Amino acid sequence: MSPTLDDAMKRLEMALGLLEASVSRRLDADRRRGDLETELQLMQDDRARLAVELDSALTRLHRFEAATDDVSRRVRQAIGAVQSVLAQAGQLEPEEG
Repeated sequence: MSPTLDDAMKRLEMALGLLEASVSRRLDADRRRGDLETELQLMQDDRARLAVELDSALTRLHRFEAATDDVSRRVRQAIGAVQSVLAQAGQLEPEEG
C-alpha cells in the first residue's frame, strides 16, 4: 500500500475507534438514564404507598383518640357515681347507727 493510503486507513481506523467509544458512552448514558427513571418511578410509587399508609394511620389515630376520650368521660362518670354512692353511704351510716 502507498503511504497515503496507509495513513488514510489508520485515520479511518482511529475515527471508527472514536465513533465506537462515543456510541458506547452514549449507550451507557442512556442505560443510566433509564435506570434513574426506573428508580425515580419506584420512589414515586413508594411515596404514594407511604402517603396512603400515613392517611390510614392518621384515621386510626383519630378513631383511637375519640375512643379514648369516650372511655375517659365514662370513667369520670363512673368515678363520680361511685363517689356519690360512697358519700351517701357514709352519710347514711352515722344516721343509722
